[in-house]
This record gives sequence, structure tokens and C-alpha cells, in this order.
Amino acid sequence: MAFVPFDDRDGWIWFDGDFVPWRDAKTHILTHGLHYGSSVFEGERMYGGEIFKLTPHTERLKRSANLLDFDIPYSVAEIDAACNATCAKMGLTDCYVRPVAYLGPEQTSVSALNNKPHLAIAVWDWPSYFDPAVKAQGIRLEWAKWRRPDPATAPTTAKAAGLYMICTMSKNAAEKRGFADALMLDWRGYVAEATGANVFFVRDGVIHTPRVDFILDGITRQTVLEIAAEKGVEVQVRDILPEELSTFSECFLTGTAVEVTPVREVGDYTFTPGALSLELMEHYGKLVRRQL
Repeated sequence: MAFVPFDDRDGWIWFDGDFVPWRDAKTHILTHGLHYGSSVFEGERMYGGEIFKLTPHTERLKRSANLLDFDIPYSVAEIDAACNATCAKMGLTDCYVRPVAYLGPEQTSVSALNNKPHLAIAVWDWPSYFDPAVKAQGIRLEWAKWRRPDPATAPTTAKAAGLYMICTMSKNAAEKRGFADALMLDWRGYVAEATGANVFFVRDGVIHTPRVDFILDGITRQTVLEIAAEKGVEVQVRDILPEELSTFSECFLTGTAVEVTPVREVGDYTFTPGALSLELMEHYGKLVRRQL
């Protein structure tokens, strides 16, 4: 399939309350969000005509904006309705959904007291993040050079655009070396997350996953924890040192884009996609498609 740039596509984007032609959904070059990172977003998926956990995503979008000290001028219900309307306008029932809110160009300085918040919603076809055959075998990760920041230095629980720059740098570096992604530590040296997904490990039938006090609490992560509870699987949410990876038999990532994806390698540590990882991957796939 030929690559099509995201600014040169057919369709419609919901932009500040109206639908505008895809190619006309533009903002000024001096927009505050571009220069100072005053931008938050969500990543959602529609399966079979229903956006999975839409309202929790929208609620997090509003919280993220508040953490960055601005308010999105639409209610949760209005944003939910706009997301669904955009999918319908595009004629899509299985797609990726991207709401993004940011501060405009009224004032281009560190101060943003006079800047108007904007909200746009775009949707597009996006199949599995990883090839299904590769996914079942497990993907390969390297260790990221960059670490997730101390919450005293950044609003680390917000899904804020600026927090993803080190994720982009880490993922680019990993892909250049033939890896699918990179695993990041937090500023203390504990395992944190991949560049856009939470991480889980398995040892003797028990799931271990990092605390999310200082990183994004993924909605897919929350869903997997719910599934594990339903299945009676013990979960330990705790700080995990990188050297502990030698004691785990399975590893997998969770996120809206990656869904549930087994991992077979993190640096020098290797894992075998086992029964629990594959069961959770299958269960999640059925759940989002309302097959359960």
C-alpha cells in the first residue's frame, strides 16, 4: 500500500464544532501548542461501530488539559458525540480515533493566559499495529536511552504531546536497529513503560506490572487488569527493577494501538509468549469486538 501523508487525504475532520474538509483542517504556524507543547490528545479505536471505552478516554482528555492549565470548551458528552459523528461522517465502523486539544496563536510566548483552546477530531483506517503473525510470536524491544521524567518536573499522568518527544526519539532509535519498540525506565531506574504502551510480566502464573503513579494509566491496561481479576489471576502492581526481567517467563504490552501484544525480547532478556499472554490477547480481542 502506498504511503499517503496525513495532510493530503480525502474526508472530513471535526474542528471546533464543525466539519471541515480534511485538507483544510489547519492552524497557524504560531500556534502555542506547536511552540510550547500546550497540547493533549487521545488514541481510541472503534470496533464494529462502537468506540471502545469512549467516555473514559474523553474524561482523561479533559483531565489532561486541566493538568496543562487549560479547559476544553466542550462537555464529555459533547466530545463523545463528536467522536461518533466523525466516524459516521467518514463512513467508518472500524478505525482509529484521534481527538486533540491545544492552545491557539493568540499569544506566542511562554505565557498563555490569552490563548484560546481548540479541539479537533480525526479518524482513519488503521489495522493491527503489528502484523498478526509477528504479534503472536512476540516483538523485540531494546532499552530506551531516555527515562520517564520525575512528576515534580512534568505533568506525567497527562496524555500530553510534549511528554512524547522522548518516546519518539526512543522508538526511532529502536526501529533503526531492527527492534519494534523500546522499554523505558523511570527517573529512579525502575521499569516504566514502552514508548506508547504499558508493560506486564508473568512469573509462575502471577502478573507483575509497574505502578502508574508517575506514568499514564492506560485504559487498555485498566481493561487487562479487569480481565485478569475476572479470571482469578493474581496481579502485583509494584516497582520492578530491570534486572528482575531475568526471573519472568512472559512479557506483553498493552495500549489502544498495540492492544495486547506479547514480547519475546527486551535487550538481553528473552521471553516465550505463553498461555497467559496469548489468552489475554485473545480475550481482549473478543471483548472489544463484543464477541463475549
